[in-house]
Amino acid sequence: MPKDLADRRGVETEVYQPAEDSHLLAEAAAADMGEREAGEARRALEVGTGSGYVAEHVAAETGAEVVASDLNPHACRQARERSEHGVAVVQADLVSPFRDGAFDVVLFNPPYLPEDAAAARDDWMEVALTGGEDGRAVVDPFLDSVGRVLAPDGAVYLLVSSLTGVDEVVDRAAENGFSAVALRDESFPFETLTVLKLVR
Repeated sequence: MPKDLADRRGVETEVYQPAEDSHLLAEAAAADMGEREAGEARRALEVGTGSGYVAEHVAAETGAEVVASDLNPHACRQARERSEHGVAVVQADLVSPFRDGAFDVVLFNPPYLPEDAAAARDDWMEVALTGGEDGRAVVDPFLDSVGRVLAPDGAVYLLVSSLTGVDEVVDRAAENGFSAVALRDESFPFETLTVLKLVR
């Protein structure tokens, strides 16, 4: 096998690739955001970008200026390689490096699978998929911090699984001053995925 192909396969096992949840978030958010009006400056942040698919889709469909971030350096590299619409990529933990009120839109497809201790692995894919014992170990800190980087009239698009507890996520969002509306759901044999829009 050629070395570059072997390297690519190695990276793809370390980076979450687009799946049903990625498509659902990308399509629901882009449709709700609509196309940018002439002269309208709109900045969006995708947290936990993985391959960069959602950030690219939103940039292409809405014309927004999109920044993609991920804790995983392999994901950052892949997202940079994918970018065709000027998406900037930053290695970051949630929203920590970004300035107050910087974004009109924040998108997040978080790691939401409840942890299976028997299957736990110490690798980047586990980080991308597993959300702790209740599936909300990353969602809760995100909800506690995202308001800081959001413009006053901004919106958060958050993908939530029934495995994580949609009501619990909505309650945590409310504790942080957000109201939530479900934009779109998609059901699968073991879960229902919901895209929530959070506004203050």
